Order: sequence, then structure tokens, then C-alpha cells
Amino acid sequence: MYICPFYFLRQENNSNIFILDFKQGDVNGDLVTDNIYLIGEKPYGAESPFTENITLLIQDGKTNIFYKIALKENAGYNPTIFLGDFIGNKIDDILISIDSGGSGGYASYYIYSFKNNTPKKIFDHENFNHNYEVIYKDYYKVEIKENNTKKYTIDIKYKGKEYLSEIYDSKGKLKKPIEGWVNALGGLYPIDFQRDGIYELYAVQRIIGRYNADNLGYVQTSLKWNGKDFVPFFQTIGILG
Repeated sequence: MYICPFYFLRQENNSNIFILDFKQGDVNGDLVTDNIYLIGEKPYGAESPFTENITLLIQDGKTNIFYKIALKENAGYNPTIFLGDFIGNKIDDILISIDSGGSGGYASYYIYSFKNNTPKKIFDHENFNHNYEVIYKDYYKVEIKENNTKKYTIDIKYKGKEYLSEIYDSKGKLKKPIEGWVNALGGLYPIDFQRDGIYELYAVQRIIGRYNADNLGYVQTSLKWNGKDFVPFFQTIGILG
């Protein structure tokens, strides 16, 4: 699994390969600082913010051997690394964030454990599946349902008279049925809620009304590791001020 570092780190065969982010920490648990890189290709030149073929590269601080981890979603903007203990074993895990750059505000997120130089993916944004219904109701209300188990209601009078007049009649009744949706994961932030050195996750998804630019608010879900997976322990709905 180890590879020649020069191929990746100094563009020996590809002048478009760049180091995108770099962090140091003990990610394999041997108490020696390791080097963690995100590398990728800039097909439109060094000044372009777009990068593709983004790859995680880990150098074992004790042996100097490099390990390569390919990412499924490996193209986008502003790729970054965060190191922190998410599972409580006192070893840094690796959080990778990559913005899609599209109007939907989506992003790709992965967390890897690398204990004993063995990569294990413990979070994948594609598995963050929460099914929501977003339904406009009479009297300027919108109902958000999650898997028929949770229900939230928000008051959208804050959207203003012009917006509301397109949807409701003068008595506050819907002119026609309208459904929105909740976007895929758009933000994932490491937060040590308990201040115990173990990081939880704060996930953010946009609530959409009639079209993608019609932002009604956010579903905000806090997650913690339960030994096998990240599970929700707190959830709120936020609206725009």
C-alpha cells in the first residue's frame, strides 16, 4: 500500500499536481507525529480554485512510508483537512471537506480513522440519509417531516408580503398545493460539545421552498459516535433572520 512520495508530492510525472492542504498529528496511534496531505490536480492552472483527483496522502512519521487513500467524490473547491479524535481512542481522525461549488451549496465530507496504519472510513456524506417532506400549509406555515417520526412547523411570515402574496390569498389560504425539499448535507463542523477532547459533528442542511434559491431555513443535526456510527443526539430548525 505504500507508494513513492516523490510521484505525488513534487509533480514528477504531472505538473498539475499540487498540495492542497497539510496537517500534522498522530493518526496511527504510535505517539509519533504523522504528516497528512491532500493533493490534487488543477486542470485549469495553478490559480484556478477548482481541483480534481483529490487524494488523501498520509506519511507515517516513524517509518516515512506514504499511504494513499482515494476519495469517491474527489473534485471541487476549498479541500481541507481537520484532525481530531471523533471516536474516543485518543488518536486523531481525519476529516476531509470539499465544497461542490454549485448553487445548491453541497459539499463532500469523509472521516477516516488510521489506527495502526489501517484506514477505516467512519463517516461518508453519502450515507447521511434523512428523508424529509416539506409541505406548505395555510396561514403562512411550512411543515417539515422527517421519516414520519419528527415534525417541525415554521412560520414564514418573515419572508415578506411580496413573497407571501404569490402563494396565499388575502385570507391566508394557499392558492395551490406547494411542496419543497431539504437539500443534501451542506455543512459539517467538528465541535467538542462536552469539552472532553472528543469531537462531535454539527450537520447543516438547507430547507428549500419553491426553487433552490428559495431558502426557508436549515435543519441542524448534532451527531456523536456510538461505537459503530455517528448518530443524532440533538436537532433544531433554524430560520433566516
